[in-house]
Amino acid sequence: MHRIGHGSGKVTVRALAAGDEARWRELWTAYNHFYDSDVPEFVTARTLKRLLAPGSALVGRVALLDGDVVGFTASVIHEATWDIRPVCYLEDLFVSEDARGSGVGRALIDDLLELARQSNWGRLYWHTRADNRTARRLYDHYVPADDFVRYRLIL
Repeated sequence: MHRIGHGSGKVTVRALAAGDEARWRELWTAYNHFYDSDVPEFVTARTLKRLLAPGSALVGRVALLDGDVVGFTASVIHEATWDIRPVCYLEDLFVSEDARGSGVGRALIDDLLELARQSNWGRLYWHTRADNRTARRLYDHYVPADDFVRYRLIL
């Protein structure tokens, strides 16, 4: 568990726990709404189950602001071809609207960076929409965006 002080509130980041399910689902719904996405319930349930499963390739973390869950990350740990160490793809990061600007997003990324160091991951990477200016202001503090273009086939 990592504690990071920001302003008047204290941000704590820890592993997602079964007791977080109701709040995680609220945040997950808001996250999907933000991206105009409709994830079926059976996918949400399976995602949550994998995020909670010990040894899963999916890693779920939550951020608490003054003890209340206000954000989460969902990451995928996988093998790579350009490194012998595993790498981490930060697939989902979300902070509730009322907690934005309080350092929660930064704490969630810092938490993954600490896990990366502890676990000897070779890389942490993520992407976001080009017009997501709020997120990009945060992300640009870590590393500039690269020049890769994403292609996606939905099967």
